[in-house]
Amino acid sequence: MAYVFIHGGGSTARFWDRLLPHLDRPALAVDLPGRNGKPADFATLSVDDEVASVLADVEAADAAEPIIIVAHSSGGLVVPGVVAGLGDRVAHVVLSAALVPAEGGRGIDCMKPRHRDGLVASVEQARRDGTVIALPGPPEDPEPFRYTYGGDPLDDDTLAFVVDPVRCVADTVHHYFQPVHWSIAARVPVTYLLNTRDRPVASDMQEQMVTHLPRAPHVVRLDSGHIPAVTDPTDFARLLESVI
Repeated sequence: MAYVFIHGGGSTARFWDRLLPHLDRPALAVDLPGRNGKPADFATLSVDDEVASVLADVEAADAAEPIIIVAHSSGGLVVPGVVAGLGDRVAHVVLSAALVPAEGGRGIDCMKPRHRDGLVASVEQARRDGTVIALPGPPEDPEPFRYTYGGDPLDDDTLAFVVDPVRCVADTVHHYFQPVHWSIAARVPVTYLLNTRDRPVASDMQEQMVTHLPRAPHVVRLDSGHIPAVTDPTDFARLLESVI
């Protein structure tokens, strides 16, 4: 049995660095396209492209079976396609504040209204201007990131960890506009880790997204901000061990 970890937007496989040493099973943390030398055109990068990348990495790694997929934030958009591609090899899915649009919906549907509307307007303007909007990568001033994720403010070491350019990277926004179909992954049981003090993905939105899954998930509510795998890796590992 092995874990396959899928990071969220603007991040990399290195997002999971603090967690991996605490695990009791083999683990593969994948980089989505645009990281670690993987080519990507941020103007056109789609969920299907990301699914194909994950499937190729899993095949190359010859991961032990069965597989538990663990996805964070926008990494959730990739999960249905990965489950469909791996078929019976997947035993369980764990979603950590992961985006789950309604059937056929898009990642932008899971955003706070002001963020969604702002992103749509920015993308439309960029299209008119012939430019491409992307997530910006490492900040010039990291201090606002101390409070970005909700929960307790990040300590200095954790702040340095999350803004390190090996983890904080430029990224596409195009995949937020792609339709997602959880119906193709309906057979797999899901555990949803719901963060009650999350700022990027508010807890009420997470409660709503849970209802979008085709079969009722097991929901675990955490007194946490958006990145518990980083801020509390020991307890996060224990949660994963309890899944199956």
